[in-house]
Amino acid sequence: MPQQSRGVRGRPRQFDTDNALDLAMQVFRSKGYHSASISDLSEGMQLTAGSIYKAFHDKRNLFLQVFARYTSLRNTALSQRLAALPTGREKIAALLHFYLESASSVEGRRGCLVVGSAIELQQFDPELSGLVTTALQRNQQGILQLIQQGQQDGSVNPKCNAEALTSVLLCLVLGMRVAGKLNDLPAREEVVSTALALLD
Repeated sequence: MPQQSRGVRGRPRQFDTDNALDLAMQVFRSKGYHSASISDLSEGMQLTAGSIYKAFHDKRNLFLQVFARYTSLRNTALSQRLAALPTGREKIAALLHFYLESASSVEGRRGCLVVGSAIELQQFDPELSGLVTTALQRNQQGILQLIQQGQQDGSVNPKCNAEALTSVLLCLVLGMRVAGKLNDLPAREEVVSTALALLD
């Protein structure tokens, strides 16, 4: 009788986890957490329902992993874009362009996982809602730091109320994602220039 290989336990997973999460991400972004069924996820991820349950246990755990990957990828992409810019004002302009691009065309219609989940999960799942709240607070803190940097380097008016301006810009970028879900945003350069005028 042939001996079994001692180093192998069960059948190796037949798909790339990150790719599976990226495909599930598109489903959750388009449909939302509650409306995305296992059937929808199975079709979108190109996996059987059994494979999804085996790998991720349930829809909630799958969403947790998708949300963590989504926020990590977004934060990394934005940080890389801002890293080489010298002033706070230039970084704020780049941030606005980043959100405008995210709200445009097919990417915009897919929607933002953070914004889309903010209202949907607030009353139904405190843990998931807490993750969304933390992500929004991180965005808010990041904008505040850019404004403060601009005030220190002279590119943002030091007399501006940094906290109030942060709230306005946060509402603007979140609103971009909502608007982008419905339609392409017109006058993109005018949006940026109008927002930057608030820094003067």
